[in-house]
Amino acid sequence: MENFFNIDPRLVELANRAEAECKETFARIDAVAEYNGFKVLKAFTDNRVSEVALHGTTGYGYGDEGRDILDKVYAQAFGGEDALVRHTFANGTHTLAVSLFGVLRPGDKLLMLCGAPYDTLEEIIGKRGQKGNGSLKDFGIEYEEIDLLPNGMPNLEKIEERVKDAKVAYIQRSRGYSTRPSYTVSDIEKIVKAARKGNPNVYILVDNCYGEFVEEREPLDVGADLIMGSLIKNPGGGIASTGGYIAGKKELVEKCADRLTCVGMGKEIGATLHQNREMFLGFFLAPQTVANAVKTSEFACKLFELLGFETLPKAGEPRADVIASLLLKDEKTLTSFVKGIQKGAPVDSFVTPEAWDMPGYDSKVIMAAGAFTMGSSIELSADAPIREPYAAWLQGGITYPSGKAGVLLAAQQMLDDGTLTL
Repeated sequence: MENFFNIDPRLVELANRAEAECKETFARIDAVAEYNGFKVLKAFTDNRVSEVALHGTTGYGYGDEGRDILDKVYAQAFGGEDALVRHTFANGTHTLAVSLFGVLRPGDKLLMLCGAPYDTLEEIIGKRGQKGNGSLKDFGIEYEEIDLLPNGMPNLEKIEERVKDAKVAYIQRSRGYSTRPSYTVSDIEKIVKAARKGNPNVYILVDNCYGEFVEEREPLDVGADLIMGSLIKNPGGGIASTGGYIAGKKELVEKCADRLTCVGMGKEIGATLHQNREMFLGFFLAPQTVANAVKTSEFACKLFELLGFETLPKAGEPRADVIASLLLKDEKTLTSFVKGIQKGAPVDSFVTPEAWDMPGYDSKVIMAAGAFTMGSSIELSADAPIREPYAAWLQGGITYPSGKAGVLLAAQQMLDDGTLTL
Protein backbone atom coordinates (compact mmCIF):
# COMPACT_ATOMS: atom_id res chain seq x y z
CA MET A 1 0.00 0.00 0.00
CA GLU A 2 3.04 2.29 0.30
CA ASN A 3 2.71 2.80 -3.48
CA PHE A 4 -0.60 4.58 -2.93
CA PHE A 5 -0.46 6.20 0.52
CA ASN A 6 2.33 8.13 2.19
CA ILE A 7 2.88 5.77 5.11
CA ASP A 8 6.07 5.96 7.13
CA PRO A 9 8.25 2.90 6.30
CA ARG A 10 8.55 2.14 10.01
CA LEU A 11 4.76 1.82 10.24
CA VAL A 12 4.72 -0.42 7.18
CA GLU A 13 7.31 -2.67 8.81
CA LEU A 14 5.24 -2.86 12.00
CA ALA A 15 2.12 -3.62 9.96
CA ASN A 16 3.87 -6.52 8.23
CA ARG A 17 4.92 -7.87 11.61
CA ALA A 18 1.37 -7.47 12.95
CA GLU A 19 -0.11 -9.35 10.00
CA ALA A 20 2.37 -12.18 10.38
CA GLU A 21 1.47 -12.53 14.06
CA CYS A 22 -2.25 -12.56 13.16
CA LYS A 23 -1.91 -15.45 10.69
CA GLU A 24 -3.38 -18.17 12.93
CA THR A 25 -6.18 -15.91 14.14
CA PHE A 26 -7.06 -15.00 10.55
CA ALA A 27 -7.32 -18.71 9.71
CA ARG A 28 -9.81 -19.20 12.56
CA ILE A 29 -11.83 -16.21 11.36
CA ASP A 30 -11.96 -17.68 7.84
CA ALA A 31 -13.16 -21.03 9.20
CA VAL A 32 -16.04 -19.36 11.06
CA ALA A 33 -16.96 -17.40 7.91
CA GLU A 34 -17.07 -20.60 5.87
CA TYR A 35 -19.31 -22.34 8.40
CA ASN A 36 -21.69 -19.39 8.57
CA GLY A 37 -21.65 -19.01 4.80
CA PHE A 38 -22.86 -22.60 4.45
CA LYS A 39 -25.51 -21.99 7.12
CA VAL A 40 -26.88 -18.94 5.33
CA LEU A 41 -26.83 -20.64 1.92
CA LYS A 42 -28.82 -23.57 3.38
CA ALA A 43 -31.41 -21.13 4.71
CA PHE A 44 -31.72 -19.60 1.23
CA THR A 45 -32.12 -22.95 -0.53
CA ASP A 46 -34.44 -24.49 2.08
CA ASN A 47 -36.79 -21.52 1.82
CA ARG A 48 -36.75 -21.47 -1.99
CA VAL A 49 -35.59 -17.91 -2.49
CA SER A 50 -36.56 -16.99 -6.05
CA GLU A 51 -35.98 -14.04 -8.37
CA VAL A 52 -39.56 -12.96 -7.67
CA ALA A 53 -38.75 -12.63 -3.97
CA LEU A 54 -36.16 -9.96 -4.76
CA HIS A 55 -38.81 -7.50 -5.90
CA GLY A 56 -40.74 -5.24 -3.57
CA THR A 57 -44.33 -4.17 -3.10
CA THR A 58 -46.05 -0.82 -2.63
CA GLY A 59 -49.05 0.39 -0.68
CA TYR A 60 -50.19 -1.96 2.06
CA GLY A 61 -47.69 -4.64 1.10
CA TYR A 62 -50.23 -7.47 1.19
CA GLY A 63 -48.89 -10.81 -0.03
CA ASP A 64 -45.26 -9.68 -0.20
CA GLU A 65 -43.58 -13.01 -0.94
CA GLY A 66 -40.06 -11.64 -0.61
CA ARG A 67 -40.76 -10.10 2.79
CA ASP A 68 -42.20 -13.34 4.13
CA ILE A 69 -39.38 -15.50 2.77
CA LEU A 70 -36.72 -13.14 4.12
CA ASP A 71 -38.23 -13.55 7.59
CA LYS A 72 -37.93 -17.32 7.21
CA VAL A 73 -34.33 -17.12 6.01
CA TYR A 74 -33.31 -15.01 9.00
CA ALA A 75 -35.20 -17.25 11.41
CA GLN A 76 -33.52 -20.41 10.13
CA ALA A 77 -30.01 -18.95 9.97
CA PHE A 78 -30.25 -17.54 13.49
CA GLY A 79 -31.98 -20.58 15.00
CA GLY A 80 -35.38 -18.98 15.68
CA GLU A 81 -39.00 -19.95 15.12
CA ASP A 82 -39.79 -16.68 13.35
CA ALA A 83 -38.27 -13.33 12.43
CA LEU A 84 -39.29 -9.78 11.62
CA VAL A 85 -36.91 -8.18 9.10
CA ARG A 86 -37.95 -4.72 7.95
CA HIS A 87 -36.36 -1.71 6.30
CA THR A 88 -38.80 0.39 8.36
CA PHE A 89 -36.70 -0.08 11.49
CA ALA A 90 -34.91 3.28 11.56
CA ASN A 91 -31.83 1.98 13.39
CA GLY A 92 -30.70 -0.54 15.96
CA THR A 93 -32.04 1.48 18.87
CA HIS A 94 -35.48 1.61 17.24
CA THR A 95 -35.37 -2.17 16.81
CA LEU A 96 -34.47 -2.67 20.47
CA ALA A 97 -37.23 -0.29 21.55
CA VAL A 98 -39.85 -2.14 19.48
CA SER A 99 -38.77 -5.39 21.13
CA LEU A 100 -39.05 -3.98 24.66
CA PHE A 101 -42.36 -2.22 24.09
CA GLY A 102 -43.64 -5.28 22.22
CA VAL A 103 -42.96 -7.79 25.00
CA LEU A 104 -43.41 -5.70 28.18
CA ARG A 105 -46.74 -4.59 29.66
CA PRO A 106 -47.63 -2.14 32.47
CA GLY A 107 -46.58 -3.58 35.82
CA ASP A 108 -43.88 -5.80 34.31
CA LYS A 109 -40.26 -5.63 35.37
CA LEU A 110 -37.27 -5.27 33.04
CA LEU A 111 -34.00 -6.51 34.51
CA MET A 112 -30.74 -5.54 32.81
CA LEU A 113 -28.33 -8.41 33.46
CA CYS A 114 -25.11 -6.80 32.24
CA GLY A 115 -24.79 -3.50 34.04
CA ALA A 116 -25.82 -0.15 32.60
CA PRO A 117 -27.35 -0.21 29.11
CA TYR A 118 -26.02 1.48 26.00
CA ASP A 119 -26.42 5.26 26.15
CA THR A 120 -29.26 5.50 23.61
CA LEU A 121 -31.47 3.13 25.63
CA GLU A 122 -31.46 5.30 28.75
CA GLU A 123 -34.28 7.61 27.59
CA ILE A 124 -36.27 4.67 26.24
CA ILE A 125 -36.09 2.99 29.63
CA GLY A 126 -36.66 6.23 31.51
CA LYS A 127 -33.30 6.41 33.31
CA ARG A 128 -32.97 9.96 31.99
CA GLY A 129 -35.05 12.36 29.94
CA GLN A 130 -38.28 14.19 30.61
CA LYS A 131 -41.19 12.59 32.39
CA GLY A 132 -44.07 12.00 30.02
CA ASN A 133 -41.90 11.42 26.94
CA GLY A 134 -43.30 7.91 26.42
CA SER A 135 -40.53 5.89 28.07
CA LEU A 136 -41.03 2.44 29.54
CA LYS A 137 -41.13 4.10 32.95
CA ASP A 138 -44.07 6.27 31.80
CA PHE A 139 -45.94 3.08 30.92
CA GLY A 140 -45.43 1.61 34.37
CA ILE A 141 -42.53 -0.71 33.57
CA GLU A 142 -40.27 -1.29 36.56
CA TYR A 143 -36.55 -1.26 35.81
CA GLU A 144 -33.48 -2.61 37.58
CA GLU A 145 -29.93 -3.38 36.54
CA ILE A 146 -27.34 -5.71 38.02
CA ASP A 147 -23.85 -4.33 38.41
CA LEU A 148 -21.03 -6.22 36.77
CA LEU A 149 -18.24 -7.94 38.64
CA PRO A 150 -14.90 -6.06 38.89
CA ASN A 151 -13.62 -7.96 35.84
CA GLY A 152 -16.56 -6.74 33.74
CA MET A 153 -18.34 -10.08 33.64
CA PRO A 154 -21.98 -10.58 34.68
CA ASN A 155 -22.71 -11.51 38.30
CA LEU A 156 -24.37 -14.89 37.79
CA GLU A 157 -25.21 -15.29 41.48
CA LYS A 158 -27.04 -11.95 41.57
CA ILE A 159 -28.80 -12.73 38.29
CA GLU A 160 -30.23 -15.95 39.69
CA GLU A 161 -31.34 -14.15 42.84
CA ARG A 162 -32.90 -11.02 41.33
CA VAL A 163 -34.52 -12.40 38.18
CA LYS A 164 -37.35 -14.08 40.12
CA ASP A 165 -39.93 -11.33 39.57
CA ALA A 166 -38.74 -10.10 36.16
CA LYS A 167 -40.77 -10.42 32.97
CA VAL A 168 -37.80 -9.65 30.72
CA ALA A 169 -34.11 -10.31 31.39
CA TYR A 170 -31.99 -8.30 28.98
CA ILE A 171 -28.45 -9.01 27.76
CA GLN A 172 -26.36 -6.52 25.82
CA ARG A 173 -23.81 -8.58 23.94
CA SER A 174 -21.49 -5.79 22.85
CA ARG A 175 -19.63 -3.47 25.20
CA GLY A 176 -21.15 -0.18 24.03
CA TYR A 177 -19.17 2.83 25.25
CA SER A 178 -17.65 0.90 28.14
CA THR A 179 -14.46 -1.03 28.63
CA ARG A 180 -16.08 -4.21 29.90
CA PRO A 181 -15.72 -7.31 27.69
CA SER A 182 -18.15 -8.05 24.91
CA TYR A 183 -19.80 -11.38 25.65
CA THR A 184 -19.22 -14.50 23.61
CA VAL A 185 -22.05 -16.94 22.97
CA SER A 186 -20.51 -19.19 25.62
CA ASP A 187 -20.72 -16.29 28.09
CA ILE A 188 -24.35 -15.71 27.09
CA GLU A 189 -25.08 -19.41 27.62
CA LYS A 190 -23.94 -19.11 31.25
CA ILE A 191 -26.06 -15.98 31.75
CA VAL A 192 -29.12 -17.70 30.26
CA LYS A 193 -28.67 -20.72 32.54
CA ALA A 194 -28.42 -18.51 35.62
CA ALA A 195 -31.53 -16.55 34.64
CA ARG A 196 -33.52 -19.71 33.89
CA LYS A 197 -32.50 -21.21 37.22
CA GLY A 198 -33.85 -18.16 39.02
CA ASN A 199 -36.98 -17.83 36.88
CA PRO A 200 -37.84 -20.50 34.30
CA ASN A 201 -40.56 -18.27 32.81
CA VAL A 202 -38.54 -15.13 32.23
CA TYR A 203 -38.15 -13.93 28.65
CA ILE A 204 -34.50 -13.47 27.75
CA LEU A 205 -33.80 -10.79 25.15
CA VAL A 206 -30.36 -10.24 23.65
CA ASP A 207 -29.16 -7.10 21.92
CA ASN A 208 -27.13 -8.92 19.27
CA CYS A 209 -25.76 -5.80 17.54
CA TYR A 210 -22.21 -6.21 16.23
CA GLY A 211 -22.12 -9.91 17.15
CA GLU A 212 -23.90 -11.67 14.29
CA PHE A 213 -21.74 -14.25 12.47
CA VAL A 214 -18.64 -13.53 14.56
CA GLU A 215 -19.03 -17.04 15.99
CA GLU A 216 -20.62 -20.21 14.68
CA ARG A 217 -23.42 -20.04 17.26
CA GLU A 218 -25.92 -17.28 17.95
CA PRO A 219 -27.68 -16.49 21.26
CA LEU A 220 -30.88 -18.30 20.20
CA ASP A 221 -28.79 -21.48 19.98
CA VAL A 222 -28.10 -21.30 23.72
CA GLY A 223 -31.58 -20.55 25.00
CA ALA A 224 -32.28 -16.86 24.42
CA ASP A 225 -35.89 -16.10 23.45
CA LEU A 226 -35.38 -13.08 21.22
CA ILE A 227 -32.43 -11.41 19.50
CA MET A 228 -32.37 -8.02 17.82
CA GLY A 229 -30.00 -6.10 15.60
CA SER A 230 -29.43 -3.52 12.87
CA LEU A 231 -29.06 -4.22 9.16
CA ILE A 232 -26.45 -1.48 8.73
CA LYS A 233 -24.26 -3.52 11.04
CA ASN A 234 -23.30 -7.17 10.53
CA PRO A 235 -26.33 -8.87 8.93
CA GLY A 236 -26.79 -6.25 6.20
CA GLY A 237 -23.40 -7.19 4.79
CA GLY A 238 -22.63 -3.61 3.77
CA ILE A 239 -25.43 -3.78 1.18
CA ALA A 240 -28.66 -3.08 3.11
CA SER A 241 -29.38 0.66 3.17
CA THR A 242 -31.33 0.63 6.42
CA GLY A 243 -33.43 -1.62 8.63
CA GLY A 244 -33.33 -4.05 11.50
CA TYR A 245 -34.37 -7.55 12.53
CA ILE A 246 -35.96 -9.35 15.46
CA ALA A 247 -35.78 -13.15 15.62
CA GLY A 248 -36.73 -15.86 18.08
CA LYS A 249 -39.91 -17.29 19.57
CA LYS A 250 -42.89 -16.92 17.27
CA GLU A 251 -45.24 -15.54 19.93
CA LEU A 252 -42.76 -12.80 20.85
CA VAL A 253 -41.96 -11.90 17.25
CA GLU A 254 -45.70 -11.48 16.62
CA LYS A 255 -46.01 -9.13 19.61
CA CYS A 256 -43.14 -7.07 18.24
CA ALA A 257 -44.75 -6.98 14.79
CA ASP A 258 -47.97 -5.66 16.37
CA ARG A 259 -45.92 -2.94 18.01
CA LEU A 260 -44.08 -2.01 14.79
CA THR A 261 -47.28 -1.78 12.72
CA CYS A 262 -50.55 -2.20 14.62
CA VAL A 263 -52.41 -4.84 16.59
CA GLY A 264 -54.34 -7.18 14.32
CA MET A 265 -52.16 -6.58 11.27
CA GLY A 266 -48.63 -7.20 12.52
CA LYS A 267 -46.44 -8.92 9.94
CA GLU A 268 -49.11 -8.99 7.23
CA ILE A 269 -48.62 -5.40 6.15
CA GLY A 270 -45.73 -3.14 5.23
CA ALA A 271 -44.57 -2.49 1.69
CA THR A 272 -40.96 -3.39 1.02
CA LEU A 273 -40.62 -0.96 -1.90
CA HIS A 274 -37.26 -1.74 -3.54
CA GLN A 275 -35.46 -3.05 -0.46
CA ASN A 276 -35.87 -6.84 -0.75
CA ARG A 277 -32.92 -7.42 -3.06
CA GLU A 278 -30.57 -5.39 -0.87
CA MET A 279 -31.64 -7.22 2.28
CA PHE A 280 -31.33 -10.67 0.70
CA LEU A 281 -27.97 -9.95 -0.93
CA GLY A 282 -26.57 -8.26 2.17
CA PHE A 283 -27.50 -11.22 4.37
CA PHE A 284 -25.98 -13.65 1.89
CA LEU A 285 -22.69 -11.72 1.92
CA ALA A 286 -22.76 -11.05 5.67
CA PRO A 287 -20.59 -13.97 6.91
CA GLN A 288 -17.68 -12.96 4.68
CA THR A 289 -18.19 -9.25 5.31
CA VAL A 290 -18.13 -9.86 9.06
CA ALA A 291 -14.93 -11.88 8.67
CA ASN A 292 -13.30 -8.91 6.92
CA ALA A 293 -14.39 -6.62 9.76
CA VAL A 294 -13.07 -8.99 12.43
CA LYS A 295 -9.75 -9.27 10.59
CA THR A 296 -9.52 -5.48 10.42
CA SER A 297 -10.23 -5.27 14.14
CA GLU A 298 -7.69 -7.98 14.95
CA PHE A 299 -5.03 -6.27 12.83
CA ALA A 300 -5.72 -2.93 14.53
CA CYS A 301 -5.37 -4.48 17.98
CA LYS A 302 -2.08 -6.15 17.11
CA LEU A 303 -0.62 -3.05 15.44
CA PHE A 304 -1.58 -0.71 18.26
CA GLU A 305 -0.28 -3.12 20.87
CA LEU A 306 3.05 -3.02 19.03
CA LEU A 307 2.79 0.78 19.17
CA GLY A 308 2.42 0.63 22.95
CA PHE A 309 -1.32 1.09 23.43
CA GLU A 310 -3.78 -1.07 25.35
CA THR A 311 -6.60 -2.63 23.35
CA LEU A 312 -9.80 -4.40 24.34
CA PRO A 313 -9.86 -7.19 23.47
CA LYS A 314 -6.19 -7.98 23.16
CA ALA A 315 -5.05 -9.39 19.85
CA GLY A 316 -5.58 -13.14 19.72
CA GLU A 317 -8.30 -13.25 22.36
CA PRO A 318 -11.67 -14.85 21.47
CA ARG A 319 -13.90 -12.37 19.64
CA ALA A 320 -17.55 -11.74 20.49
CA ASP A 321 -18.17 -8.87 18.06
CA VAL A 322 -16.54 -6.72 15.38
CA ILE A 323 -15.56 -3.93 17.80
CA ALA A 324 -12.19 -3.09 19.29
CA SER A 325 -11.59 -0.44 21.93
CA LEU A 326 -8.26 1.32 21.58
CA LEU A 327 -7.28 3.20 24.74
CA LEU A 328 -5.58 6.31 23.38
CA LYS A 329 -4.82 8.06 26.71
CA ASP A 330 -5.88 11.66 25.95
CA GLU A 331 -8.24 13.76 23.83
CA LYS A 332 -5.57 14.94 21.37
CA THR A 333 -4.40 11.41 20.56
CA LEU A 334 -7.98 10.21 20.27
CA THR A 335 -8.85 13.03 17.88
CA SER A 336 -5.78 12.29 15.72
CA PHE A 337 -6.76 8.63 15.44
CA VAL A 338 -10.34 9.38 14.42
CA LYS A 339 -9.20 11.94 11.83
CA GLY A 340 -6.87 9.34 10.34
CA ILE A 341 -9.62 6.72 10.07
CA GLN A 342 -11.70 9.28 8.15
CA LYS A 343 -8.83 9.74 5.69
CA GLY A 344 -9.05 6.04 4.86
CA ALA A 345 -12.76 6.18 4.03
CA PRO A 346 -13.92 5.61 0.43
CA VAL A 347 -16.53 8.35 0.91
CA ASP A 348 -15.84 11.80 2.43
CA SER A 349 -12.16 11.05 3.04
CA PHE A 350 -11.47 14.80 2.82
CA VAL A 351 -13.77 15.64 5.75
CA THR A 352 -12.30 16.48 9.16
CA PRO A 353 -14.32 14.94 12.03
CA GLU A 354 -15.22 17.16 14.97
CA ALA A 355 -16.86 16.31 18.29
CA TRP A 356 -20.56 17.24 18.50
CA ASP A 357 -23.66 16.78 20.65
CA MET A 358 -24.98 13.60 19.06
CA PRO A 359 -28.66 12.73 19.78
CA GLY A 360 -29.06 10.08 22.48
CA TYR A 361 -25.67 10.63 24.13
CA ASP A 362 -24.81 12.57 27.29
CA SER A 363 -21.39 13.81 26.13
CA LYS A 364 -19.88 15.06 22.89
CA VAL A 365 -19.03 12.33 20.39
CA ILE A 366 -16.42 12.37 17.63
CA MET A 367 -16.99 10.00 14.75
CA ALA A 368 -15.20 8.93 11.58
CA ALA A 369 -17.74 7.46 9.22
CA GLY A 370 -17.01 7.82 5.54
CA ALA A 371 -19.42 5.15 4.39
CA PHE A 372 -21.59 4.32 1.40
CA THR A 373 -24.51 4.07 3.86
CA MET A 374 -24.80 6.83 6.44
CA GLY A 375 -24.02 5.50 9.91
CA SER A 376 -23.13 2.02 8.68
CA SER A 377 -20.85 0.51 11.29
CA ILE A 378 -20.08 -2.63 9.33
CA GLU A 379 -18.13 -0.25 7.11
CA LEU A 380 -14.92 1.00 8.69
CA SER A 381 -15.71 3.62 11.30
CA ALA A 382 -14.49 4.87 14.64
CA ASP A 383 -16.33 6.83 17.24
CA ALA A 384 -15.78 7.90 20.81
CA PRO A 385 -17.35 10.04 23.50
CA ILE A 386 -15.00 12.81 24.59
CA ARG A 387 -14.53 11.52 28.12
CA GLU A 388 -12.30 9.18 30.07
CA PRO A 389 -10.72 6.78 29.19
CA TYR A 390 -10.41 8.47 25.75
CA ALA A 391 -10.98 5.21 23.95
CA ALA A 392 -11.84 4.90 20.28
CA TRP A 393 -14.37 2.23 19.40
CA LEU A 394 -13.26 0.87 16.04
CA GLN A 395 -15.57 -1.30 13.99
CA GLY A 396 -16.20 -2.49 10.47
CA GLY A 397 -14.25 -2.96 7.29
CA ILE A 398 -16.25 -4.51 4.45
CA THR A 399 -12.97 -5.46 2.75
CA TYR A 400 -9.84 -6.28 4.68
CA PRO A 401 -7.43 -4.27 2.45
CA SER A 402 -9.47 -1.08 2.90
CA GLY A 403 -9.76 -1.73 6.64
CA LYS A 404 -6.02 -2.25 6.94
CA ALA A 405 -5.38 0.96 5.01
CA GLY A 406 -7.68 2.93 7.30
CA VAL A 407 -5.94 1.66 10.42
CA LEU A 408 -2.51 2.54 9.03
CA LEU A 409 -3.68 6.01 7.97
CA ALA A 410 -4.91 6.55 11.54
CA ALA A 411 -1.49 5.66 12.91
CA GLN A 412 0.13 7.93 10.32
CA GLN A 413 -2.13 10.84 11.32
CA MET A 414 -1.08 10.35 14.94
CA LEU A 415 2.56 10.38 13.84
CA ASP A 416 2.01 13.57 11.81
CA ASP A 417 0.24 15.27 14.74
CA GLY A 418 2.97 14.37 17.19
CA THR A 419 0.69 12.17 19.30
CA LEU A 420 2.67 9.05 18.35
CA THR A 421 6.41 8.49 18.42
CA LEU A 422 8.29 5.58 16.88
